[in-house]
Amino acid sequence: MPRFTIDADIAKAKTPDTGLYTDPQLFREIKEKCFAASWQFIGHTQLVPAPGDTHPFCLLENYLDEPLVLVNDEGTPGLLSNVCTHRGNLVVNEPCRLTHLRCRYHGRLFNLDGSFRSMPEFREVEDFPTGSDNLKQLPLKTWGPWLFTALNPTLPFEAFWGDIQKRLPWLPFEKYVFRPELSRDFTVRANWALYCENYLEGFHIPFVHAGLNTVIDFGNYTTELFAHSNLQLGIAKDGEDVFDLPPTSPDYGKKVAAYYFFVFPNLMFNFYPWGLSVNIVKPQTQSETIISFLTYICDETRYDKGAGSGLDTVELEDEEVVEAVQKGVRSRFYTHGRYSVTREQGTHHFHRLIARFLDSPPAH
Repeated sequence: MPRFTIDADIAKAKTPDTGLYTDPQLFREIKEKCFAASWQFIGHTQLVPAPGDTHPFCLLENYLDEPLVLVNDEGTPGLLSNVCTHRGNLVVNEPCRLTHLRCRYHGRLFNLDGSFRSMPEFREVEDFPTGSDNLKQLPLKTWGPWLFTALNPTLPFEAFWGDIQKRLPWLPFEKYVFRPELSRDFTVRANWALYCENYLEGFHIPFVHAGLNTVIDFGNYTTELFAHSNLQLGIAKDGEDVFDLPPTSPDYGKKVAAYYFFVFPNLMFNFYPWGLSVNIVKPQTQSETIISFLTYICDETRYDKGAGSGLDTVELEDEEVVEAVQKGVRSRFYTHGRYSVTREQGTHHFHRLIARFLDSPPAH
């Protein structure tokens, strides 16, 4: 039996039962069925720029919580499990440059491609080594300067990112520079899905975001749906900062202030004339979520102008309303809502994707 169903006709559909935000079993099931099966953001290719560079990290700490390590193996980036196949110790503990990977617990040695190399005191062990003694290799994909992986992918990377790649091939990727001093994490006391639902509709902009509403032409705000992603296109009011679009762009002639791309289940790539704000939604508990804002600038002279200005203020406004909704969905008097046909297509699409992924057989 499916966990919940969402009618394909948005005019007839009801939103999911509040169990989506309150059921601990569903929270755990979504972790494996939606998050582990989808493509997650790692970071910039400059994490491992030179041969031998290694960069350990935890993918979605406290949720997927998977220890991984990026490696540069003779100029080729790769991604490995960072867990030793002997007794489960972490292999690489901090970013460094190496010629091989050695577990400091008992000395098991691996090549930079993850293949087993040697192990002390194992001469008498029968049927050793086998393929299971290698470090697990994970898929690694790039778009521009950014890296992505999936722990247990059910669909190829292109199924999630292909439509976005086709829309923005003209971006000057070589100019995007990560600015850690402009990046930060926000803790939101709400379920991860509520935060995504709020992002996926511009319906609330005139009511919640007074500043943003002064630069965005809400009447021409549109949502385009793709298979596993969507685009909210922010059109600027007269006199506001906009993209210099090439004639090859399907949006040429429009006053585009922002491209708000959402990739299921938890990634937001917000492109502005000054650069990019990557927002990663990281579930912590059923009622707490961390949102990482990562800032990449390509044109310093345009930073903090137009739709891409005051992002911290917009975030705090979103937090306030989403945290209030978290309290509301616990009410015994609320079970379902309905969708605006003209303004909540993205939220409806998001709910249908969750329902479909939950109803799919586990990947192997």
